[in-house]
Amino acid sequence: MNFSDRFRGYLPVVVDLETGGFDNTANPILELACTFLQWQDEAISIAGHSCWNVTPYANAYIDPASLKVTGIDLDDPTRQALDEKVVLGEFFKLVRTAMKSNGCHRAIMVAHNASFDQGFVNAACVRTGIKRNPFHPFSTLDTASLAAVAYGHNVLSEACRRAGLSFDTDKAHSASYDVERTARLFCQMVNEWGLPVVADST
Repeated sequence: MNFSDRFRGYLPVVVDLETGGFDNTANPILELACTFLQWQDEAISIAGHSCWNVTPYANAYIDPASLKVTGIDLDDPTRQALDEKVVLGEFFKLVRTAMKSNGCHRAIMVAHNASFDQGFVNAACVRTGIKRNPFHPFSTLDTASLAAVAYGHNVLSEACRRAGLSFDTDKAHSASYDVERTARLFCQMVNEWGLPVVADST
């Protein structure tokens, strides 16, 4: 068994964004983090992380309330943010490399409330003119929905606690922290579920 067999040719890549609001047509991506997974001994685990700070695109609206929640300081000289097209290009290159090494024909986004992150990534691709997005355009693996079924709760912090995973609320709303917790939650749910059983169609 491998990723291609387990997920029908798709490579699961865990993603988390911090943004300047909830509207992907008006608010910018401010942080993008991803976690890549590995398949070993019939189980999945974390292989590595990458994270980027993103420069807000021209004329983007940033809700002050969002900055208060995330604690992002856009004027921090150590932030070293990059243009969103550069970030997406680097991110997608890593995804394609992982797809190739795992024998997958496409990636599928794993995220907590995944439609939010997918919507922002798709909107950024349109805005920057990026045509080759390696992710499925509308399918996702949403850990909020999976956790609601597995543990009876869809909030990331509580789902982690119910799964026996630690969660530091002081580190929450940082893309690099949230993506790592989401990845561990996803791995645990997949590994607890086990390998799929194909029903007899007769």
